[in-house]
Parts: sequence; C-alpha cells; structure tokens
Amino acid sequence: MTTRAETLPLTGERTVPGIAVENYWYRRHEAAYRAVASMLPAGRLLELGVGEGYGAALLATGRRVVGVDYDLPTLRHVTRRYPGVVAVRGNAVALPVAGGSVDAVVSMQLVEHLWDQPAHLAECARVLRPGGVLVLSTPNRLTFSPGYDPATDRPRNVYHSRELSAAELSALVRPALPDATLYGLHAGARLRAADADARRRYRADLVEAQLATPAEEWPAELRSAVGAVAATDFVLSTVDVDDALDLVVVATKDR
Repeated sequence: MTTRAETLPLTGERTVPGIAVENYWYRRHEAAYRAVASMLPAGRLLELGVGEGYGAALLATGRRVVGVDYDLPTLRHVTRRYPGVVAVRGNAVALPVAGGSVDAVVSMQLVEHLWDQPAHLAECARVLRPGGVLVLSTPNRLTFSPGYDPATDRPRNVYHSRELSAAELSALVRPALPDATLYGLHAGARLRAADADARRRYRADLVEAQLATPAEEWPAELRSAVGAVAATDFVLSTVDVDDALDLVVVATKDR
C-alpha cells in the first residue's frame, strides 16, 4: 500500500489506498477490479472516472490503459503515481475518443454520480469496438443507500445523482448493450463472520459500525477488524444479486 503522502486527499466519497480507516472501502473496490480483470480483453482499455488510479494500474497488465477524469489534480496525481496509465481529461457523457476504437471500457462507481446516465452508457457503447467489453459497477441502492430526501427527490448522499437497484441498472444498460450479465459483489465467509462479531459488539454490521462514529473515536477492536479486511473477503456472483453490496455489469458489444 502507498503512504498517505502519495495518495489523493479524502473527499468523503472517493476511496484511496494507504489510509488505515479507509481499508474496508479500498479493499471492496479492489475486489471488484480483481474479479473482473480476467473478463476483460487485452488491448486498449479506457477507464472512466479513473480517480486515484489504483484500479487502472491493476488492470494495466497486458493492456494499454487510458484513464479519463474531469478533475485536473486527479489527472496529475495519476500521471505521477502510475506511469503505466495515460491520464486524459474528459467528460463521461461526451468522451474525447473515436467511435469503435477501444477493446474495453471500465466505469467503476461512477454512474451514480452522473446526471445523464443514459448518455454515459451510449458513450461507452459508441467507443467500444464490435466484440468489446464494458464493465460497470455501482453501489446497490437496496442494500446501502441512505435513502432519498423527500424535499428534493434526490439521494441523501450529496455526491450521488441517482442510485440504482439491480433491475434499474439492467434497464439502464440493456438499451445500449443488450448482451449484458449482472453480478453482485457479496461479503465472503470471513467478512460475514466479522459482520456477525460487529453486531454482537455494536449492534451494527461492520459498515454501519464504521459510519456510526468518527474514525478517530473507533474502539481498538473495530480498527483491527477494518484493517484485517482483504480483497479476497468479497465474492462476485450472479446469485442473490438484489442482496449484493455492489452491482457489476459485464456487457459485450455486438459484432
């Protein structure tokens, strides 16, 4: 893991490696990247919303990876920290990329932030070559959302525009890329045991316990449990997707 000095600052939404109290979220995101890596073809890969860059770097083996983001400090960080990733400024609903020019597109934990989600899917489909693969992930609205503000009909998470259930995600993806398989990222056996222990201690699972108290006030047992989480503690499956922590779509463009 990197040191704190080498990471981007926390925003309250973006997850970065190298910070102990962020380990659960980092490992959960890392697990999704590792789970889909073997489903992506070799060649040119475009990651949209590249963020800190650790995911793009993980996928770079055997691929030419271009990371797209709109935030200039983020792009400078990616260029500095991950020389194997080409960082490019761009809008996720109007990509600066020629049609049919990439073998894979990755959009992880991005779509929930966007105002025009159908335009994002249309752009992903446009830039893929025939037979190219899109991987898109998003938090499962049914299991993790703090709900919607009735005054605005918007998510209570101020960083999100629209959150999605499994059915809503499928309905969003299939008009652009009909050949799509929906997966769910679930807690594996060791993490389920940690959740059960957290419920005994705090009357909340591991995620709820983290969110209930500022990190500087966590008891030692909670710090230890969070620090012990590994990417291998999460499992990607097509079973019980509605109960998943995160939703992952793998879609192939028609040849």
